[in-house]
Amino acid sequence: MSFAKTRPPLRNENYGMSDEELASAPTVYRSDLLKDKVVIISGGGSGLGKAMAFLMARLGARVMICGRREEKLKSTCDSMAELLGADVDYRAMTIRDPEAVTELMEATWERFGKLDILVNNGGGQYPQAAIDFSDKGWNAVIDTNLNGTWYMMQRAARLWQKHNHPGSIVTIVANVDRGMPQVAHTCAARAGVIGLTKSVSTEWAPLNIRVNCVSPGSVETEGFNVYSEEALETFPYSNPMKRLGDAFDIAEAVIYLSAPSAKFITGEVLTVDGGNAQWGDVWPGGIPDYFNVKR
Repeated sequence: MSFAKTRPPLRNENYGMSDEELASAPTVYRSDLLKDKVVIISGGGSGLGKAMAFLMARLGARVMICGRREEKLKSTCDSMAELLGADVDYRAMTIRDPEAVTELMEATWERFGKLDILVNNGGGQYPQAAIDFSDKGWNAVIDTNLNGTWYMMQRAARLWQKHNHPGSIVTIVANVDRGMPQVAHTCAARAGVIGLTKSVSTEWAPLNIRVNCVSPGSVETEGFNVYSEEALETFPYSNPMKRLGDAFDIAEAVIYLSAPSAKFITGEVLTVDGGNAQWGDVWPGGIPDYFNVKR
């Protein structure tokens, strides 16, 4: 059974998978794969992060989610407890604040007794021509997607070093090799994160810490609501499979890199995009007339 969509979605408030679907969608993994593992997921109250939280809990993990909007975090925790009986907690904070990140790590260790996996899913961007970026807008995206991710990575590593405990970091990035027109700010930030990942995966290997990334393509979540109808109509055709991915496509990739299945993988980027990196363009602000070539 697949929840991937083959046609462009209509603009609505129901993009992505429902909580009931997240709780019951088929998975390739055995139910006790992450038994007793403790996971932090940033941006865990919605979208891809929520799907990861549900799936990790279904596989036996104890989960701490964080994000800026307490109502979303609480709703996700309540739903996971009701539908899964999950051991889950949340903390409302911003990853832009290094002190808040330190407090999150310490609170997680105190609440669950350890930390095994960090998933950096928190971040955001908005479509706009780069020439029109304001300084404030540019700095906001860089601060969240690059600096915030770094704070999370470094604070988790320091905690693992202090407790002589192994760890795994997986960060959600993007396909940056061909650039990302109309979201150049997030392209710059995600490229920085990939560079960080390749650097610290070597530095932290002696600490038994693995560091990897997952790069999604066009995947349907409630985040689609920030894009125009024109842009949404093109998303399924941004890859040679000519369809959208679903949140479980990314969640299962994150689990692969977090679990013993990837015990010999570090410093890598796993691309899950239906082939977009090989063929296809993404225009989150709509295709400009100059590039809208009809053959």
